[in-house]
Amino acid sequence: MDWTLFFIFLAACGGAAATGVMFSPGQWYDALEKPAWTPPNWVFPVTWTVLYLFIANAGARIASEPANAYAMGFFAVQIAFNTLWTPVFFGLHKMKAALVVIAILWVAVFATTVSFWDLDFIAGILFVPYLIWVSIAAALNFEVWRLNRRGPITT
Repeated sequence: MDWTLFFIFLAACGGAAATGVMFSPGQWYDALEKPAWTPPNWVFPVTWTVLYLFIANAGARIASEPANAYAMGFFAVQIAFNTLWTPVFFGLHKMKAALVVIAILWVAVFATTVSFWDLDFIAGILFVPYLIWVSIAAALNFEVWRLNRRGPITT
């Protein structure tokens, strides 16, 4: 593995991860009604740490592959929309807009997974958990929006 490339891709993931620190869930999210299957809060940073290591590893593997233009293009789209989702959902509290962002993110992650898989089997496999997690996150985003779309209930 080219460690320089790995750290370049890890830096991109770090930029995306930084939005999670800057726009943490907080009291607003805690007050929302959530489905029973919502993971506990501690699961999110643990999962994202592992996923970002996988994403950086996969990106580094593909960066030096010939004919990687589309794969790198899809990678750029997914990391951009990954970075965008947190400020839209947690910063702006725009759950419906976040659904649009996460839908684009899901398509980009799927396209990245497929294009990586075609170039390097291991890189493709490293993206599968990310695709699964974004699928869960999209379903959770939808359910939280659905459960709270009329606004907070006051007594």
